[in-house]
Amino acid sequence: MVEPNENNERKFLRLADIECYRISFALSNAVWDCVLAWPPLAQHTVGEQFVRAVDSISANIAEGFGRYSKKDKIRFYRIARGSLYESLDWNEKARVRQIITSETYTYLFTELQRLPKSINSLIKYTDSHLTI
Repeated sequence: MVEPNENNERKFLRLADIECYRISFALSNAVWDCVLAWPPLAQHTVGEQFVRAVDSISANIAEGFGRYSKKDKIRFYRIARGSLYESLDWNEKARVRQIITSETYTYLFTELQRLPKSINSLIKYTDSHLTI
């Protein structure tokens, strides 16, 4: 993916330029820090699954970014979107089971809610701008 800049030079898109990757990467670290403070039972049940799900969002975006074909890229972006919805479920379970503060729940929920539109935009951009 190449875009010209103001000097009409070509600029290659980097993974760090992708909004949904930046959001999901930061979110995965926030969930990690949160789960570290939980008691052992919560860590080994909800916590491990929550961390895996939220880590999977940015990991699948990164893997899709590194793939060659448009079809392959989009497949991984869609997997990331599925992991996003799984993460929303784990966040809700953490709230209901009272192992997460309401402030942390709200922060994570708000950040997770930013991702569907951003991932869908990435899918649409990939589909319309790549020829392979």
